[in-house]
Amino acid sequence: MGSRKCGGCLSCLLIPLALWSIIVNILLYFPNGQFSYAASNKLTNYVWYFEGICFSGVMQGRVPKGTVDKRPPCFTMLSIIFSALGIAFSGYSMVISALGLLQGPYCRTLHGWEYAFEDTAGRFLTDSSMWSQCLEPTHVVEWNVILFSILIALSGLQVIICLVRISIQLSKTLCGTYSVIIQPGII
Repeated sequence: MGSRKCGGCLSCLLIPLALWSIIVNILLYFPNGQFSYAASNKLTNYVWYFEGICFSGVMQGRVPKGTVDKRPPCFTMLSIIFSALGIAFSGYSMVISALGLLQGPYCRTLHGWEYAFEDTAGRFLTDSSMWSQCLEPTHVVEWNVILFSILIALSGLQVIICLVRISIQLSKTLCGTYSVIIQPGII
């Protein structure tokens, strides 16, 4: 009974997490709320992978929610497969967001438009004195660090929820509610 409630509550969390992922990814297109950088293609290249919109957002919204106690075993297995896809989609979003975070923003420096922190192996994340290298858009380093970090956290939560859903569904399938394994002598 407790696992049924737990699975249902966790499943309901996927939709708000997906919506937040979409919103955060859209914000990455508009540093400081300015549209000109997206129009002139002066954004970090990992923003264009749509990790928060497609893979952590829309695709997570497609993963079936709810409890599986009243469904036939074939639907339980489909739910397990969709949860596994949810892990893959959220994992993709997490990896792309982490790569975008480590690469740093595309910004105007004294040398023109470039990835100012590309060769720092992420050291700029702990050394805020380096952030002043980016002259335009203003505060783009903070913008990218915060939003990519949020996407990583949201994707991580989605992965955890899908893993819990799979474990609950597998335990029901293999140990109890649904027995899809044919047992000898019970045909």
